[in-house]
Amino acid sequence: MSTPRIEVVSEIEDLRRHVGRWKAAGDKVGLVPTMGALHPGHLSLVKLAQSRARRTITSIFVNPTQFAPTEDFDKYPRTFEDDCAQLAAAGCDMVWAPTARVMYPDGFATRVQPTGAADGLETDFRPHFFGGVATVCSKLFLQTSADFAAFGEKDYQQLCVIRQIVRDLDIPIEILPGETVREPDGLAMSSRNRYLETEQRQRAVTIHDVIQRVASAARAGGHEHAIADGIAALGAVGFTPIDYLVVRDAETLKEWDRKSGRPGRVLAAAWLGKTRLIDNVAV
Repeated sequence: MSTPRIEVVSEIEDLRRHVGRWKAAGDKVGLVPTMGALHPGHLSLVKLAQSRARRTITSIFVNPTQFAPTEDFDKYPRTFEDDCAQLAAAGCDMVWAPTARVMYPDGFATRVQPTGAADGLETDFRPHFFGGVATVCSKLFLQTSADFAAFGEKDYQQLCVIRQIVRDLDIPIEILPGETVREPDGLAMSSRNRYLETEQRQRAVTIHDVIQRVASAARAGGHEHAIADGIAALGAVGFTPIDYLVVRDAETLKEWDRKSGRPGRVLAAAWLGKTRLIDNVAV
């Protein structure tokens, strides 16, 4: 039995030629932006895009502009051949794999710098991050002319920022949110989980346990004590530093008021050794 293959495109002209043929045939196009190192969470987004679009593109581009000089750009896992094999087996139509030269050619001088949903939380610790995400995603939307783009709820603030960008810049694309895919013990799947040592991996699930307890307390109207207890529980198993553990409005990411009747979201980010884990759950 032959191994399925997938079209890999690395130049904008080739990408637009393929997409142009699909559009001429009346096909809707879905996009799944990734940095590679794919896991079942990514593949669930491919499936989500396929549920709405006749053709699906997965982009694989490790975006240098969302990494600070002290972060793990050079060490970020790159598993391109395996990624392509997984996407082919999933029935994805194309991999869009631009180089940094294609994405940021000589003379590139334009940035998208969001505020609003991008203020606070991740920005307090990675002030460069959402500018890089907003710029590269805006380019991906324009390059692919996709009708839909799927983003995981695991990166919840990022999802809110992307929705805001599309709304504010009138980009004609619909953002599809995908539920967080978890390991059997509840740990959110992430490309960075492979950095965890065996013993750290056993303790990592504490972050999910904690945010679930905070969400339960928030529903009951008393999450302040649960947050303090949660910070202590994370510290007890070796999470340090703990960047944040908060309850926020699920749409604006501002402070959540239970009495408002609006949905809330518990969000957390903390370091376990050299690995930074993030997670969130709905209230």
